[in-house]
Amino acid sequence: MKNKQKVAKRRFFLLITFLFFTSYATSKILKKVSYQDISIVGSELFSINDIVANSSLNFPTPLIFIKTKYTENELKRNLSLKNVAVFRQIFPFGLKIIIKTRTPIAYGEGIFKGKKINGYVDEDGFFINEKYSDRGNLKSLPSKIFGWKENIRETLSKILNYQKYNDVEFIKVTFSPSGFLTLEEKSLKTILLGFNPKIIDSQLQVITDIKKQINENNILEKIDTIDITDPNNPKIKVFKP
Repeated sequence: MKNKQKVAKRRFFLLITFLFFTSYATSKILKKVSYQDISIVGSELFSINDIVANSSLNFPTPLIFIKTKYTENELKRNLSLKNVAVFRQIFPFGLKIIIKTRTPIAYGEGIFKGKKINGYVDEDGFFINEKYSDRGNLKSLPSKIFGWKENIRETLSKILNYQKYNDVEFIKVTFSPSGFLTLEEKSLKTILLGFNPKIIDSQLQVITDIKKQINENNILEKIDTIDITDPNNPKIKVFKP
């Protein structure tokens, strides 16, 4: 009999505890989030004002109504982030935003809605707006990118990563408004690549081969431009005295 009473008391205690925490959680998730309830982790570059200005968040708003995935996509796109996670929290109450920034490896000039914007580019070819860059920790970057657009990102990434593992150094990468690609290599000077991004891999290999041959023949100072718009038929123009 005593055992049954103990079991009954335990069940009652657990039920009361469950109802208490359910009521507490419900009250918290319906509570409105304000600016002071937001915490940003992973970077000191961004303020709460930056988060609000670059998302559809509008405070105060009930915690349950915050669309975390949608907000993540907005912030990742608008703040040039590598990754971002947004969490609704009951205890401690509020919104937790974990940010992972991109690491610049080149200076950049992007074209957005017909306007030029200064910034940087990371190894994946993503543009980082200058005002969202940690400029204080940047070292001297060897490459400059001109004419960045979203549709050239993959091509640009291949170029930037190729020079990490090969004996070439591209100090300037230029995409014209029409999409014509021109490189400037530290030793080879101007290299014309043209409009076709599908052949960039073979073009980069040709650049390496040409540089090796030219170094062996010691004629670098005579080179004017190299045309590799057709990688099967590269053309080298030399200075004429």
